[in-house]
Amino acid sequence: MPQPPPAPARAETREALDVNQLTVAYGRSVRALHEVSLRVPAGGIVALLGANGAGKSTLLRAVSGTLPLHQGAVVSGSVGFGSADLTGRSAAQVVAAGVVQVPEGRRVFAELSVEDNLRAGRLGLVRRGRAEARATLDEVYALFPVLAERRRQTAGLMSGGEQQMLAMGRALMARPRLLLLDEPTLGLAPLMVERISETVQEIRRRGTGVLLVEQNAALALELADHAYVLEVGAVRLSGPAAELAASDEVRRLYLGEQGDEPGTEDVPASVPALGRWQR
Repeated sequence: MPQPPPAPARAETREALDVNQLTVAYGRSVRALHEVSLRVPAGGIVALLGANGAGKSTLLRAVSGTLPLHQGAVVSGSVGFGSADLTGRSAAQVVAAGVVQVPEGRRVFAELSVEDNLRAGRLGLVRRGRAEARATLDEVYALFPVLAERRRQTAGLMSGGEQQMLAMGRALMARPRLLLLDEPTLGLAPLMVERISETVQEIRRRGTGVLLVEQNAALALELADHAYVLEVGAVRLSGPAAELAASDEVRRLYLGEQGDEPGTEDVPASVPALGRWQR
């Protein structure tokens, strides 16, 4: 994919995300997260891995302020972004603080044009003027040339990969300093997966941090600087992504490979079937 021109320098302060001892429940009895702590350094890429139901999407919802929409609530712990306390804040307040989520399934406005979808990403950002909005739109079009080519097209008629680009572009219209990506390559063809991966790297190069939830564990570990593995709502493993990808335990349990040590072919029955993840 051709490299887009560099984006204009941004004046915003680079901030880290700190999740500390976060416990989340749905209703009175279902605990989805148990004292989870993680950190996304300013401008870094952190991968969040785990089987279905491990709590990955719940964590993103707790950070992005969308948890109440799913009848969930923070029981204890905190979410901080730089000097801002995001714990229990609304989605609009979280976006205003510089954190934006791209949800699983794209969720574009199917009946609107590409450009109208992108402009919707700036709704509520009253502090920013028309000139900056135009400059931001130009940046998004430079990052995703296909969106510029199809700016008048109805979004619902685009392919799945193009809709994923549109969803990411819409989030970038808010000029976030941290982007939360929930399964950005799910269901996409290999060529589109490669393009999305390159885009994630370019987004980081432009100064925006990324918290990446991704079923394709090998891809996520290749993109990320650091990674956390959730199992049943708790952090099971964490460390530099390259070290986790090289470890026998991760290769055996999470990448579907056989370890180098004797006996590693025997996977305990209690371990989720994470070896089914794509590689």
